[in-house]
Amino acid sequence: MAKRRKPLVEPSDPWAPALDHLRALDEKWRSKIDRIGPCRLTARPDRFGTLVRAIIGQQISSKAARAIDRKLREIGGEPHEPRRLMELGVEGLRGVGLSTMKARYVLNLAEAIETGAAPIDRVHEWEDAEIIKNLTSIKGIGPWTVEMFLIFCLNRPDVLSAGDLGIRMALKNHYELDELPTPRLCRELTEPARPYRTIAMWYLWEEFDGPNS
Repeated sequence: MAKRRKPLVEPSDPWAPALDHLRALDEKWRSKIDRIGPCRLTARPDRFGTLVRAIIGQQISSKAARAIDRKLREIGGEPHEPRRLMELGVEGLRGVGLSTMKARYVLNLAEAIETGAAPIDRVHEWEDAEIIKNLTSIKGIGPWTVEMFLIFCLNRPDVLSAGDLGIRMALKNHYELDELPTPRLCRELTEPARPYRTIAMWYLWEEFDGPNS
């Protein structure tokens, strides 16, 4: 007699408490979540690559950032490696479409990783503020870049990137505002979403144009 197969147990949704919290805020959040479905945010294992991609994506469209990142991986290998990018140098990085300034920022990051000044393999043991302080000490790494790292690599649940243009536009649509909200107003509008502002951002991005990192 064949053994009876045990029923598969679906893993619990790690973001279920966040969705419950957001759905309880108002009907707009409920309908947004119902329309988009479960939060699919998962931790990216490639921490260095995520930071490189965030530098690439500074002040350009998601489509343009993806194209440059793809070209860089074609010449530098998959995944991004600090030493290999340092070997390419400024001119090699400029060859894939990076500006001189961004090329230098990527090299600053690569050097910090190589020397151990930015120990990204163990920053998950740190508080958000400590991670921000460490990484923003690298020239070219600003708050937005670190926020993307906290969200997409570490899945920290309560990160708000108030200066992100996509978030500002999405909040304008969500709250039917006449103008783009300032970063300060973004913080005020998303205060009720604490301690799950990361998940709120994910839904805003998904509805507007997809995450831009």
